[in-house]
Amino acid sequence: MKKYIYIVCIAAVSIFAACEDMLDKKPYGQFTADQLNEEAIEGLLAAAYAGLEAHYFGNNEAFAGPSTNWIFDVRSDDALKGGGDVSMEGNIHQLEISNLTSDNISNFNKWQNNYFAIARVHNAMKAIYDSNIPDDAKLVYLGELKTLRAWYYFDLIRIFERIPYFTEADDPNTVRIDRYTRDEIWDFIKKDCQEAYTMLPEQGVSEGRFNKYVPAAIHAKVSAQTSTWSEVIQWTDIVINSKKYELYTNFLDMSKIAFDNKKEAILSIQFSTADNNAHINWCNLLNTTYSAGNLFGTGDDFFLASQNLVDAFRTDTTGLPYLDESKQPTDRVSATYKGSVDPRLDFTVGRIGMPFRGHEYTAAWCRLKDTYGEYSGKKGLIDPSSPDMVQGFPWGASALDFKLIRYADILLLKAEAIIESSPADLLAARDLINQVREKAKRSVDANYTPVDIDTIKANYKVESYTDANCKWTQEFARKAVRMERRLELAMEGHRWFDLVRWGNVVDVMNNYFAYEAKFREYYADAEMTADEIFLPTPYAEVNNSNGLYQIEE
Repeated sequence: MKKYIYIVCIAAVSIFAACEDMLDKKPYGQFTADQLNEEAIEGLLAAAYAGLEAHYFGNNEAFAGPSTNWIFDVRSDDALKGGGDVSMEGNIHQLEISNLTSDNISNFNKWQNNYFAIARVHNAMKAIYDSNIPDDAKLVYLGELKTLRAWYYFDLIRIFERIPYFTEADDPNTVRIDRYTRDEIWDFIKKDCQEAYTMLPEQGVSEGRFNKYVPAAIHAKVSAQTSTWSEVIQWTDIVINSKKYELYTNFLDMSKIAFDNKKEAILSIQFSTADNNAHINWCNLLNTTYSAGNLFGTGDDFFLASQNLVDAFRTDTTGLPYLDESKQPTDRVSATYKGSVDPRLDFTVGRIGMPFRGHEYTAAWCRLKDTYGEYSGKKGLIDPSSPDMVQGFPWGASALDFKLIRYADILLLKAEAIIESSPADLLAARDLINQVREKAKRSVDANYTPVDIDTIKANYKVESYTDANCKWTQEFARKAVRMERRLELAMEGHRWFDLVRWGNVVDVMNNYFAYEAKFREYYADAEMTADEIFLPTPYAEVNNSNGLYQIEE
Protein backbone atom coordinates (compact mmCIF):
# COMPACT_ATOMS: atom_id res chain seq x y z
CA MET A 1 0.00 0.00 0.00
CA LYS A 2 1.40 3.35 -1.00
CA LYS A 3 0.80 6.57 0.81
CA TYR A 4 0.90 9.85 -1.05
CA ILE A 5 1.25 12.89 1.12
CA TYR A 6 1.57 16.39 -0.22
CA ILE A 7 2.11 19.77 1.38
CA VAL A 8 2.28 23.18 -0.20
CA CYS A 9 5.07 25.60 0.63
CA ILE A 10 3.60 28.89 1.68
CA ALA A 11 6.32 31.48 1.63
CA ALA A 12 6.55 35.19 2.12
CA VAL A 13 7.33 37.17 -0.97
CA SER A 14 11.02 37.64 -1.59
CA ILE A 15 11.80 39.77 -4.62
CA PHE A 16 14.34 38.84 -7.24
CA ALA A 17 14.09 40.57 -10.60
CA ALA A 18 14.18 38.01 -13.40
CA CYS A 19 14.20 40.09 -16.56
CA GLU A 20 17.35 42.03 -17.35
CA ASP A 21 15.62 45.34 -17.65
CA MET A 22 13.86 44.65 -14.36
CA LEU A 23 16.99 43.85 -12.34
CA ASP A 24 17.19 47.29 -10.77
CA LYS A 25 13.65 47.24 -9.47
CA LYS A 26 13.19 48.14 -5.83
CA PRO A 27 12.07 45.15 -3.77
CA TYR A 28 8.63 45.21 -2.24
CA GLY A 29 7.18 43.23 0.61
CA GLN A 30 3.88 44.16 2.25
CA PHE A 31 1.64 46.86 0.80
CA THR A 32 -1.11 49.11 2.01
CA ALA A 33 -3.98 49.88 -0.35
CA ASP A 34 -2.55 53.25 -1.35
CA GLN A 35 0.83 51.70 -2.16
CA LEU A 36 -0.51 49.35 -4.82
CA ASN A 37 0.58 51.46 -7.75
CA GLU A 38 2.16 50.21 -10.97
CA GLU A 39 5.65 50.41 -9.54
CA ALA A 40 4.69 48.11 -6.68
CA ILE A 41 2.93 45.72 -9.06
CA GLU A 42 6.01 45.67 -11.28
CA GLY A 43 8.07 44.58 -8.28
CA LEU A 44 5.69 41.74 -7.48
CA LEU A 45 5.61 40.74 -11.15
CA ALA A 46 9.41 40.63 -11.24
CA ALA A 47 9.33 38.31 -8.23
CA ALA A 48 6.91 35.99 -10.04
CA TYR A 49 9.11 35.94 -13.14
CA ALA A 50 12.08 35.08 -10.92
CA GLY A 51 10.49 31.69 -10.33
CA LEU A 52 11.94 30.75 -13.70
CA GLU A 53 15.37 31.53 -12.31
CA ALA A 54 14.88 29.69 -8.97
CA HIS A 55 17.43 31.47 -6.79
CA TYR A 56 15.43 31.58 -3.60
CA PHE A 57 17.40 29.92 -0.89
CA GLY A 58 20.97 29.82 -2.19
CA ASN A 59 22.65 28.39 -5.23
CA ASN A 60 22.45 24.68 -4.54
CA GLU A 61 18.73 24.34 -5.03
CA ALA A 62 19.13 25.87 -8.49
CA PHE A 63 21.73 23.18 -9.16
CA ALA A 64 20.01 20.22 -7.52
CA GLY A 65 16.50 20.99 -8.80
CA PRO A 66 17.09 23.40 -11.66
CA SER A 67 14.50 25.05 -13.83
CA THR A 68 16.65 24.10 -16.85
CA ASN A 69 15.80 20.46 -16.06
CA TRP A 70 19.26 19.14 -16.97
CA ILE A 71 18.91 16.54 -14.22
CA PHE A 72 16.04 15.03 -16.22
CA ASP A 73 18.33 14.63 -19.20
CA VAL A 74 20.46 12.64 -16.75
CA ARG A 75 17.36 10.54 -16.02
CA SER A 76 17.15 9.81 -19.75
CA ASP A 77 19.50 8.08 -22.18
CA ASP A 78 21.06 11.40 -23.23
CA ALA A 79 23.38 12.26 -20.33
CA LEU A 80 25.48 11.09 -17.39
CA LYS A 81 25.71 12.89 -14.06
CA GLY A 82 29.46 13.38 -14.16
CA GLY A 83 31.43 15.11 -11.44
CA GLY A 84 34.19 13.69 -9.23
CA ASP A 85 32.60 10.27 -8.60
CA VAL A 86 29.20 8.60 -8.34
CA SER A 87 28.77 9.75 -4.73
CA MET A 88 29.20 13.44 -5.58
CA GLU A 89 25.68 14.92 -5.76
CA GLY A 90 24.36 11.49 -4.89
CA ASN A 91 20.80 12.77 -5.22
CA ILE A 92 21.36 13.17 -8.97
CA HIS A 93 23.05 9.76 -9.11
CA GLN A 94 19.82 8.30 -7.72
CA LEU A 95 17.94 9.88 -10.61
CA GLU A 96 20.48 8.54 -13.09
CA ILE A 97 20.11 4.90 -11.99
CA SER A 98 16.38 5.16 -11.14
CA ASN A 99 16.79 4.41 -7.45
CA LEU A 100 15.22 7.32 -5.60
CA THR A 101 14.71 7.74 -1.89
CA SER A 102 11.97 9.93 -0.46
CA ASP A 103 14.48 12.40 0.99
CA ASN A 104 16.12 13.13 -2.38
CA ILE A 105 17.09 16.82 -2.37
CA SER A 106 16.55 17.26 -6.12
CA ASN A 107 13.04 15.99 -5.63
CA PHE A 108 12.42 18.37 -2.74
CA ASN A 109 13.91 21.40 -4.46
CA LYS A 110 11.86 20.89 -7.60
CA TRP A 111 8.70 20.80 -5.54
CA GLN A 112 9.68 23.69 -3.31
CA ASN A 113 10.86 26.01 -6.05
CA ASN A 114 7.73 25.61 -8.15
CA TYR A 115 5.31 26.10 -5.28
CA PHE A 116 7.31 29.04 -3.99
CA ALA A 117 7.00 30.57 -7.45
CA ILE A 118 3.25 29.87 -7.54
CA ALA A 119 2.89 31.62 -4.17
CA ARG A 120 4.57 34.67 -5.69
CA VAL A 121 2.21 34.55 -8.67
CA HIS A 122 -0.80 34.48 -6.38
CA ASN A 123 0.53 37.30 -4.21
CA ALA A 124 0.92 39.43 -7.30
CA MET A 125 -2.56 38.54 -8.56
CA LYS A 126 -4.19 39.52 -5.28
CA ALA A 127 -2.34 42.82 -5.25
CA ILE A 128 -3.51 43.56 -8.79
CA TYR A 129 -7.12 42.85 -7.87
CA ASP A 130 -6.84 45.26 -4.93
CA SER A 131 -5.05 47.98 -6.88
CA ASN A 132 -6.44 51.01 -8.67
CA ILE A 133 -4.21 50.71 -11.73
CA PRO A 134 -5.91 51.00 -15.17
CA ASP A 135 -7.86 47.98 -16.38
CA ASP A 136 -5.79 47.57 -19.53
CA ALA A 137 -2.61 47.35 -17.43
CA LYS A 138 -4.28 44.88 -15.08
CA LEU A 139 -5.17 42.69 -18.05
CA VAL A 140 -1.59 42.45 -19.26
CA TYR A 141 -0.18 41.79 -15.79
CA LEU A 142 -2.71 39.04 -15.17
CA GLY A 143 -1.95 37.51 -18.56
CA GLU A 144 1.73 37.30 -17.66
CA LEU A 145 0.94 35.80 -14.27
CA LYS A 146 -1.44 33.20 -15.70
CA THR A 147 1.30 32.23 -18.16
CA LEU A 148 3.81 31.84 -15.34
CA ARG A 149 1.36 29.79 -13.28
CA ALA A 150 0.69 27.55 -16.24
CA TRP A 151 4.42 26.89 -16.67
CA TYR A 152 5.06 26.18 -12.99
CA TYR A 153 2.17 23.72 -12.75
CA PHE A 154 3.21 22.17 -16.07
CA ASP A 155 6.68 21.57 -14.66
CA LEU A 156 5.19 19.98 -11.53
CA ILE A 157 2.60 17.68 -13.05
CA ARG A 158 4.94 16.13 -15.61
CA ILE A 159 7.40 15.33 -12.80
CA PHE A 160 5.17 14.30 -9.86
CA GLU A 161 2.30 11.84 -10.04
CA ARG A 162 0.04 13.89 -7.80
CA ILE A 163 0.18 17.55 -6.98
CA PRO A 164 -2.12 19.87 -5.06
CA TYR A 165 -3.68 22.42 -7.38
CA PHE A 166 -5.01 25.73 -6.12
CA THR A 167 -5.57 29.24 -7.42
CA GLU A 168 -5.19 32.67 -5.87
CA ALA A 169 -8.74 32.31 -4.54
CA ASP A 170 -7.94 29.19 -2.49
CA ASP A 171 -6.41 28.69 0.91
CA PRO A 172 -3.69 26.15 0.03
CA ASN A 173 -3.72 24.80 3.56
CA THR A 174 -7.22 23.42 2.98
CA VAL A 175 -6.70 21.88 -0.47
CA ARG A 176 -6.54 18.09 -0.48
CA ILE A 177 -4.45 16.23 -2.99
CA ASP A 178 -7.48 14.33 -4.28
CA ARG A 179 -9.44 17.48 -4.98
CA TYR A 180 -8.58 17.27 -8.70
CA THR A 181 -7.49 14.49 -11.02
CA ARG A 182 -4.46 14.77 -13.29
CA ASP A 183 -6.76 15.31 -16.27
CA GLU A 184 -8.52 18.17 -14.50
CA ILE A 185 -5.18 19.80 -13.66
CA TRP A 186 -4.05 19.52 -17.27
CA ASP A 187 -7.27 21.31 -18.23
CA PHE A 188 -6.66 24.07 -15.67
CA ILE A 189 -3.20 24.65 -17.13
CA LYS A 190 -4.66 24.86 -20.62
CA LYS A 191 -7.34 27.28 -19.41
CA ASP A 192 -4.68 29.60 -17.99
CA CYS A 193 -2.87 29.51 -21.33
CA GLN A 194 -6.06 30.22 -23.27
CA GLU A 195 -6.99 33.18 -21.08
CA ALA A 196 -3.44 34.55 -21.09
CA TYR A 197 -3.37 34.41 -24.88
CA THR A 198 -6.38 36.76 -25.05
CA MET A 199 -4.93 39.10 -22.43
CA LEU A 200 -1.40 39.60 -23.69
CA PRO A 201 -0.20 41.91 -26.47
CA GLU A 202 1.56 40.98 -29.70
CA GLN A 203 4.79 42.32 -28.26
CA GLY A 204 5.97 41.95 -24.68
CA VAL A 205 5.99 45.11 -22.59
CA SER A 206 9.79 44.93 -22.38
CA GLU A 207 12.71 42.63 -23.08
CA GLY A 208 12.09 39.19 -21.60
CA ARG A 209 8.41 39.78 -20.80
CA PHE A 210 5.74 37.61 -22.36
CA ASN A 211 3.78 38.27 -25.50
CA LYS A 212 0.62 36.33 -26.36
CA TYR A 213 2.54 33.61 -28.19
CA VAL A 214 4.32 32.38 -25.07
CA PRO A 215 1.13 30.90 -23.51
CA ALA A 216 0.24 29.58 -26.97
CA ALA A 217 3.55 27.71 -27.11
CA ILE A 218 3.08 26.39 -23.57
CA HIS A 219 -0.41 25.21 -24.51
CA ALA A 220 1.09 23.33 -27.45
CA LYS A 221 3.58 21.55 -25.19
CA VAL A 222 0.88 20.74 -22.61
CA SER A 223 -1.34 19.33 -25.36
CA ALA A 224 1.54 17.19 -26.64
CA GLN A 225 2.10 15.84 -23.13
CA THR A 226 -1.57 14.77 -23.08
CA SER A 227 -1.52 13.56 -26.73
CA THR A 228 -4.30 15.97 -27.64
CA TRP A 229 -3.09 16.29 -31.21
CA SER A 230 -5.76 18.60 -32.60
CA GLU A 231 -4.88 21.13 -29.90
CA VAL A 232 -1.18 20.77 -30.64
CA ILE A 233 -1.85 21.69 -34.27
CA GLN A 234 -4.15 24.55 -33.28
CA TRP A 235 -1.67 26.18 -30.90
CA THR A 236 1.50 25.53 -32.88
CA ASP A 237 -0.26 27.11 -35.85
CA ILE A 238 -0.95 30.21 -33.79
CA VAL A 239 2.77 30.52 -33.00
CA ILE A 240 3.92 29.70 -36.54
CA ASN A 241 1.39 31.96 -38.29
CA SER A 242 2.36 34.90 -36.06
CA LYS A 243 5.56 35.19 -38.16
CA LYS A 244 7.33 36.46 -35.04
CA TYR A 245 9.78 33.57 -34.90
CA GLU A 246 12.17 31.87 -37.27
CA LEU A 247 14.86 29.25 -37.15
CA TYR A 248 18.40 30.37 -36.44
CA THR A 249 20.57 30.87 -39.48
CA ASN A 250 22.90 28.28 -38.01
CA PHE A 251 22.96 26.12 -34.94
CA LEU A 252 25.59 28.10 -33.03
CA ASP A 253 23.34 31.17 -32.84
CA MET A 254 21.50 29.77 -29.82
CA SER A 255 24.77 29.90 -27.86
CA LYS A 256 25.36 33.59 -28.59
CA ILE A 257 24.22 36.29 -26.19
CA ALA A 258 23.42 38.49 -29.19
CA PHE A 259 20.51 36.15 -29.98
CA ASP A 260 18.90 36.21 -26.53
CA ASN A 261 15.16 36.82 -27.00
CA LYS A 262 15.54 36.73 -30.78
CA LYS A 263 14.56 34.38 -33.61
CA GLU A 264 13.88 30.96 -32.02
CA ALA A 265 13.63 32.15 -28.42
CA ILE A 266 9.96 31.92 -27.37
CA LEU A 267 10.25 31.30 -23.62
CA SER A 268 13.61 31.88 -21.99
CA ILE A 269 14.98 32.17 -18.49
CA GLN A 270 16.48 35.65 -18.40
CA PHE A 271 19.99 35.55 -16.98
CA SER A 272 22.33 38.44 -16.29
CA THR A 273 25.70 39.23 -14.73
CA ALA A 274 24.20 42.26 -12.98
CA ASP A 275 24.13 42.69 -9.22
CA ASN A 276 27.45 40.93 -8.61
CA ASN A 277 26.44 37.87 -10.65
CA ALA A 278 23.27 37.35 -8.66
CA HIS A 279 21.33 36.36 -11.77
CA ILE A 280 23.62 33.94 -13.57
CA ASN A 281 22.61 30.40 -14.49
CA TRP A 282 24.06 28.52 -11.54
CA CYS A 283 22.86 25.07 -12.51
CA ASN A 284 24.47 25.07 -15.98
CA LEU A 285 27.46 26.92 -14.55
CA LEU A 286 28.29 23.87 -12.42
CA ASN A 287 28.28 21.77 -15.60
CA THR A 288 31.32 23.65 -16.88
CA THR A 289 34.20 21.47 -18.06
CA TYR A 290 37.11 20.62 -15.80
CA SER A 291 39.36 22.40 -18.25
CA ALA A 292 43.09 22.78 -18.65
CA GLY A 293 44.65 26.15 -19.32
CA ASN A 294 42.19 27.87 -16.99
CA LEU A 295 39.71 28.40 -19.84
CA PHE A 296 36.77 27.82 -17.57
CA GLY A 297 38.67 27.46 -14.34
CA THR A 298 38.17 24.18 -12.51
CA GLY A 299 34.56 23.52 -13.41
CA ASP A 300 32.72 20.59 -11.87
CA ASP A 301 32.21 18.68 -15.17
CA PHE A 302 28.66 17.58 -14.44
CA PHE A 303 26.09 16.84 -17.13
CA LEU A 304 28.05 14.81 -19.67
CA ALA A 305 26.68 13.44 -22.92
CA SER A 306 26.21 9.68 -23.02
CA GLN A 307 27.79 7.52 -25.69
CA ASN A 308 24.24 6.59 -26.66
CA LEU A 309 23.41 10.21 -27.48
CA VAL A 310 26.68 10.80 -29.32
CA ASP A 311 26.08 7.74 -31.48
CA ALA A 312 22.59 8.94 -32.36
CA PHE A 313 24.21 11.68 -34.47
CA ARG A 314 25.66 9.16 -36.95
CA THR A 315 24.29 9.50 -40.48
CA ASP A 316 24.18 7.09 -43.39
CA THR A 317 25.46 7.61 -46.93
CA THR A 318 22.35 9.66 -47.77
CA GLY A 319 22.83 12.00 -44.79
CA LEU A 320 19.93 10.58 -42.77
CA PRO A 321 20.01 9.29 -39.19
CA TYR A 322 19.88 5.57 -38.51
CA LEU A 323 16.25 4.96 -37.60
CA ASP A 324 16.55 1.18 -37.95
CA GLU A 325 18.72 -0.06 -35.08
CA SER A 326 19.57 -3.24 -37.00
CA LYS A 327 21.32 -1.15 -39.66
CA GLN A 328 23.34 1.06 -37.32
CA PRO A 329 27.13 0.93 -37.60
CA THR A 330 28.90 -1.14 -35.00
CA ASP A 331 31.61 1.49 -34.54
CA ARG A 332 30.96 3.91 -31.71
CA VAL A 333 31.59 7.59 -32.38
CA SER A 334 34.99 8.58 -31.06
CA ALA A 335 37.89 10.80 -32.03
CA THR A 336 38.84 8.23 -34.68
CA TYR A 337 35.35 7.54 -36.05
CA LYS A 338 35.44 7.69 -39.87
CA GLY A 339 31.74 7.59 -40.65
CA SER A 340 29.56 10.62 -41.31
CA VAL A 341 27.84 12.53 -38.52
CA ASP A 342 25.20 15.22 -38.19
CA PRO A 343 27.04 18.53 -37.51
CA ARG A 344 24.74 19.21 -34.57
CA LEU A 345 26.90 16.70 -32.69
CA ASP A 346 29.74 19.20 -32.40
CA PHE A 347 27.44 22.06 -31.49
CA THR A 348 25.98 19.96 -28.69
CA VAL A 349 28.84 17.84 -27.32
CA GLY A 350 32.49 18.45 -26.54
CA ARG A 351 34.65 15.60 -27.87
CA ILE A 352 38.37 15.12 -27.73
CA GLY A 353 40.36 16.72 -30.51
CA MET A 354 37.48 18.87 -31.75
CA PRO A 355 36.91 22.63 -31.46
CA PHE A 356 35.14 23.88 -28.36
CA ARG A 357 33.99 27.48 -28.46
CA GLY A 358 37.17 28.58 -30.23
CA HIS A 359 39.50 26.23 -28.34
CA GLU A 360 40.41 22.56 -28.58
CA TYR A 361 38.69 20.09 -26.30
CA THR A 362 41.30 17.77 -24.82
CA ALA A 363 41.36 14.74 -22.51
CA ALA A 364 42.58 17.07 -19.75
CA TRP A 365 39.13 18.67 -19.77
CA CYS A 366 37.57 15.38 -18.63
CA ARG A 367 37.46 15.20 -14.86
CA LEU A 368 36.83 11.46 -14.50
CA LYS A 369 37.15 10.00 -17.98
CA ASP A 370 37.34 6.34 -16.90
CA THR A 371 34.02 6.60 -15.09
CA TYR A 372 32.04 9.13 -17.08
CA GLY A 373 33.60 9.02 -20.52
CA GLU A 374 34.92 11.83 -22.66
CA TYR A 375 31.90 13.80 -23.84
CA SER A 376 30.89 17.06 -22.21
CA GLY A 377 27.83 19.18 -22.78
CA LYS A 378 28.30 22.42 -24.74
CA LYS A 379 24.94 24.14 -24.80
CA GLY A 380 24.71 27.03 -22.39
CA LEU A 381 28.43 27.82 -22.65
CA ILE A 382 29.98 30.64 -24.62
CA ASP A 383 33.62 31.22 -25.57
CA PRO A 384 35.50 31.28 -22.24
CA SER A 385 37.82 33.99 -23.54
CA SER A 386 34.93 36.19 -24.66
CA PRO A 387 34.49 39.60 -22.99
CA ASP A 388 30.94 38.41 -22.22
CA MET A 389 32.33 35.69 -19.96
CA VAL A 390 32.86 36.46 -16.29
CA GLN A 391 36.57 36.12 -15.74
CA GLY A 392 37.52 34.37 -12.52
CA PHE A 393 34.93 33.14 -10.05
CA PRO A 394 32.38 31.96 -10.79
CA TRP A 395 33.81 29.95 -13.65
CA GLY A 396 31.90 29.79 -16.90
CA ALA A 397 29.39 32.49 -15.97
CA SER A 398 27.76 34.70 -18.57
CA ALA A 399 24.45 36.39 -19.29
CA LEU A 400 23.40 33.75 -21.85
CA ASP A 401 19.69 33.00 -21.46
CA PHE A 402 18.37 29.46 -21.26
CA LYS A 403 15.69 28.63 -23.83
CA LEU A 404 12.82 26.68 -22.29
CA ILE A 405 10.81 26.72 -25.54
CA ARG A 406 12.26 27.58 -28.92
CA TYR A 407 10.80 27.65 -32.38
CA ALA A 408 12.33 24.36 -33.55
CA ASP A 409 10.49 22.63 -30.70
CA ILE A 410 7.19 24.09 -31.94
CA LEU A 411 7.80 23.03 -35.56
CA LEU A 412 8.60 19.48 -34.49
CA LEU A 413 5.58 19.30 -32.18
CA LYS A 414 3.32 20.24 -35.07
CA ALA A 415 5.01 17.65 -37.28
CA GLU A 416 4.47 15.00 -34.62
CA ALA A 417 0.81 15.97 -34.20
CA ILE A 418 0.22 15.67 -37.95
CA ILE A 419 1.92 12.27 -38.05
CA GLU A 420 -0.18 10.94 -35.17
CA SER A 421 -3.54 12.40 -36.18
CA SER A 422 -3.52 13.12 -39.92
CA PRO A 423 -1.66 10.42 -41.87
CA ALA A 424 -2.97 11.88 -45.13
CA ASP A 425 -0.89 14.99 -44.46
CA LEU A 426 2.42 13.23 -43.87
CA LEU A 427 4.21 15.36 -46.46
CA ALA A 428 3.35 18.49 -44.47
CA ALA A 429 5.02 16.90 -41.46
CA ARG A 430 8.05 16.04 -43.57
CA ASP A 431 8.37 19.66 -44.65
CA LEU A 432 8.42 20.82 -41.03
CA ILE A 433 11.08 18.28 -40.07
CA ASN A 434 13.13 19.23 -43.10
CA GLN A 435 13.09 22.90 -42.10
CA VAL A 436 14.93 21.92 -38.93
CA ARG A 437 17.34 19.64 -40.81
CA GLU A 438 18.12 22.36 -43.31
CA LYS A 439 19.27 24.58 -40.45
CA ALA A 440 21.70 21.84 -39.45
CA LYS A 441 22.95 21.68 -43.04
CA ARG A 442 23.36 25.47 -43.24
CA SER A 443 25.57 25.34 -40.18
CA VAL A 444 28.41 23.82 -42.19
CA ASP A 445 27.91 25.29 -45.62
CA ALA A 446 30.59 27.13 -47.51
CA ASN A 447 29.34 30.53 -46.45
CA TYR A 448 29.74 29.96 -42.73
CA THR A 449 32.76 28.92 -40.70
CA PRO A 450 31.70 28.31 -37.10
CA VAL A 451 34.21 27.85 -34.34
CA ASP A 452 32.78 24.50 -33.22
CA ILE A 453 33.12 22.71 -36.55
CA ASP A 454 36.17 21.07 -38.11
CA THR A 455 35.43 19.71 -41.58
CA ILE A 456 38.90 18.14 -41.77
CA LYS A 457 38.59 16.06 -38.60
CA ALA A 458 34.94 15.15 -39.06
CA ASN A 459 32.84 13.99 -41.98
CA TYR A 460 29.65 16.03 -41.68
CA LYS A 461 26.65 14.94 -43.73
CA VAL A 462 23.02 15.86 -43.11
CA GLU A 463 20.24 15.97 -45.68
CA SER A 464 16.49 16.38 -45.80
CA TYR A 465 14.02 13.52 -46.17
CA THR A 466 12.90 13.07 -49.78
CA ASP A 467 11.03 10.56 -51.92
CA ALA A 468 14.39 9.39 -53.22
CA ASN A 469 16.02 8.52 -49.88
CA CYS A 470 13.13 7.16 -47.80
CA LYS A 471 9.65 5.66 -47.80
CA TRP A 472 7.68 8.28 -45.90
CA THR A 473 5.11 6.05 -44.18
CA GLN A 474 3.44 6.92 -40.91
CA GLU A 475 5.68 4.54 -38.97
CA PHE A 476 8.83 5.86 -40.64
CA ALA A 477 7.71 9.46 -40.08
CA ARG A 478 7.04 8.74 -36.39
CA LYS A 479 10.59 7.42 -35.97
CA ALA A 480 11.96 10.39 -37.92
CA VAL A 481 10.28 13.09 -35.84
CA ARG A 482 11.22 11.41 -32.58
CA MET A 483 14.82 11.16 -33.67
CA GLU A 484 14.78 14.77 -34.86
CA ARG A 485 13.59 15.95 -31.46
CA ARG A 486 16.43 14.04 -29.84
CA LEU A 487 19.09 15.50 -32.15
CA GLU A 488 17.81 19.06 -32.28
CA LEU A 489 16.88 19.47 -28.61
CA ALA A 490 19.60 17.34 -27.05
CA MET A 491 20.85 18.48 -23.63
CA GLU A 492 18.04 21.06 -23.33
CA GLY A 493 15.85 19.20 -20.82
CA HIS A 494 13.28 17.67 -23.23
CA ARG A 495 14.30 14.05 -23.78
CA TRP A 496 12.96 12.50 -20.55
CA PHE A 497 9.57 14.14 -20.90
CA ASP A 498 9.35 13.08 -24.54
CA LEU A 499 10.01 9.46 -23.59
CA VAL A 500 7.37 9.63 -20.85
CA ARG A 501 4.68 10.99 -23.15
CA TRP A 502 5.58 8.49 -25.90
CA GLY A 503 4.99 5.69 -23.40
CA ASN A 504 8.28 3.92 -24.10
CA VAL A 505 10.43 5.31 -21.30
CA VAL A 506 10.70 2.02 -19.35
CA ASP A 507 11.79 -0.04 -22.35
CA VAL A 508 14.18 2.63 -23.65
CA MET A 509 15.83 3.13 -20.29
CA ASN A 510 16.22 -0.55 -19.44
CA ASN A 511 17.80 -1.22 -22.83
CA TYR A 512 20.06 1.77 -22.22
CA PHE A 513 21.04 0.52 -18.75
CA ALA A 514 21.83 -2.94 -20.09
CA TYR A 515 24.12 -1.55 -22.76
CA GLU A 516 25.82 1.08 -20.59
CA ALA A 517 26.51 -1.49 -17.88
CA LYS A 518 29.19 -2.93 -20.19
CA PHE A 519 31.16 0.29 -19.72
CA ARG A 520 29.97 1.71 -16.40
CA GLU A 521 29.89 -0.45 -13.29
CA TYR A 522 27.39 1.77 -11.53
CA TYR A 523 24.72 0.80 -14.07
CA ALA A 524 25.02 -2.91 -13.18
CA ASP A 525 21.90 -2.96 -11.00
CA ALA A 526 20.05 -0.08 -12.62
CA GLU A 527 16.48 -0.84 -13.56
CA MET A 528 13.39 1.22 -14.21
CA THR A 529 9.83 0.15 -13.52
CA ALA A 530 6.56 1.84 -14.41
CA ASP A 531 5.97 3.03 -10.84
CA GLU A 532 9.28 4.93 -10.89
CA ILE A 533 8.47 7.25 -13.78
CA PHE A 534 7.10 9.98 -11.54
CA LEU A 535 9.10 11.30 -8.61
CA PRO A 536 7.95 10.47 -5.08
CA THR A 537 6.56 13.07 -2.75
CA PRO A 538 9.44 14.83 -0.99
CA TYR A 539 10.05 13.43 2.47
CA ALA A 540 10.22 16.89 4.02
CA GLU A 541 6.74 17.62 2.72
CA VAL A 542 5.44 14.37 4.18
CA ASN A 543 6.68 15.33 7.62
CA ASN A 544 4.97 18.72 7.47
CA SER A 545 1.68 17.70 5.94
CA ASN A 546 -0.28 16.98 9.11
CA GLY A 547 -2.02 14.29 7.10
CA LEU A 548 -3.87 16.77 4.92
CA TYR A 549 -2.70 15.16 1.68
CA GLN A 550 -2.41 11.58 2.77
CA ILE A 551 -3.96 9.14 0.35
CA GLU A 552 -3.83 5.41 0.94
CA GLU A 553 -3.94 3.03 -1.99
